[in-house]
Amino acid sequence: MEESPIRFELVDINAILQTLPHRYPMLLIDRVINIRADYSGIGIKNVTYNEPPFLGHFPERPVYPGVLMIEAMAQTAGVIGIKSVEGTEKPRAVYFLTIDKCKFRKPVMPGDTVEYHMRSIGRRKAMWWFHGDAKVNGAIVAEADVGAMLTD
Repeated sequence: MEESPIRFELVDINAILQTLPHRYPMLLIDRVINIRADYSGIGIKNVTYNEPPFLGHFPERPVYPGVLMIEAMAQTAGVIGIKSVEGTEKPRAVYFLTIDKCKFRKPVMPGDTVEYHMRSIGRRKAMWWFHGDAKVNGAIVAEADVGAMLTD
């Protein structure tokens, strides 16, 4: 199958801050690359040991929380949706509607770079559904279908 053309090659952290209302410590993506016309793209997160979750998850064996990966999937999908649709460029609130078919396959550790491969699987007005595969070094570490609603 042929890929859709790229609409945005890189959405850097400054553009993400202009697009999403999330801020530290809840902004969980560093950039989004290869946003395509079919509403797909890849969010990038560089996991570092000095992040708040590692104070308690777990001090002797730091593992990045799976729930934060699901939130990062939703944030990536939000950037893809907001940047791709005319008239939605201003900051919006993005609220979860659904999380389905969620699976965690391998732990993510400090030093890993997580790629959130997101692909639209449906849209109705301000509601979007995406399938996401979180990958580290090409291996799927988590996957889920997430639904969200964009509001003003």
